[in-house]
Amino acid sequence: MPIYAYKCAACGHAEDVMQKMSAVALTVCPHCGKDSFSKQLTAAGFQLKGNGYYATDFKGGSPAKKEESAPAAACGSGACPACT
Repeated sequence: MPIYAYKCAACGHAEDVMQKMSAVALTVCPHCGKDSFSKQLTAAGFQLKGNGYYATDFKGGSPAKKEESAPAAACGSGACPACT
């Protein structure tokens, strides 16, 4: 269940409430009893879990350098199967 942040416009009381997404929003302040309690817009926090997510992904920095392949063996050296 998500946690919603509420704040009263009359007295300034703030509270986090865990409720279902389908539940009706609260309007009465539990502190002062006035009908001025409303949901606040907050940033969602989340964490990626499971296979395929790593703590080092998307951290920035320079991209990894590709290793250069070894130069091809010269023909006639005996290293190539076609030359032997």
